[in-house]
Amino acid sequence: MVEFSLWDILRNLLLAARWTVSLSLIAFIGGGLVGLLLLVLRLSKVRGTERLIGAYVQVFQGTPLLMQLFLAYFGIALFGIKTSPWTAAAVALTLYTSAYLTEIWRGCVASIPKGQWEAAQSLALNFGEQLRHVVLPQALRIAVPPTVGFLVQVIKGTALASVIGFVELTKAGSMISNATYQPFLVYACVALLYFVLCFPVSLVAQLLERKLHGNRR
Repeated sequence: MVEFSLWDILRNLLLAARWTVSLSLIAFIGGGLVGLLLLVLRLSKVRGTERLIGAYVQVFQGTPLLMQLFLAYFGIALFGIKTSPWTAAAVALTLYTSAYLTEIWRGCVASIPKGQWEAAQSLALNFGEQLRHVVLPQALRIAVPPTVGFLVQVIKGTALASVIGFVELTKAGSMISNATYQPFLVYACVALLYFVLCFPVSLVAQLLERKLHGNRR
């Protein structure tokens, strides 16, 4: 058995937490960009796109993230592409995040009164200008809390990447636990670090919500 002090455990977990943060940011930013593109395509009413994007959303919302990680890890390799756990985890989490964000944002846009669209049309604005100048600024105020709240889910979801060998916070905790035979202490530290990562995000969401709603009054 390897002797580890509490500081040694925390230091090693903090090093692994960098990869948790990096993967979360890649998934959230990449998923946000893909989700925004899907939202615009869905709102454009181009024939067939709404049904296809709806099916895309249902697939990713209706299947476990764990299965999506396995499919990304083993599926990409079928095309002759060398797949690392990092690449597979980034791809799977980006697609997963995009499906949820596009649906969250679609609901926010749908909550904007129809009269706003009609007013924008009466000003002879094209579809892109209607979104940019009238609809999206209003939808943003509604979208901030659920969007930032979902970031917390993305951070916690990165723990599943450990099953394909990606060494993030949970995987590092498992490795340290196996080496020290102190699972309670190690996983308590892992839980604490996840809390430290997620709690400030929740606070930011609350502050933004108050600020945006305050500006509307």
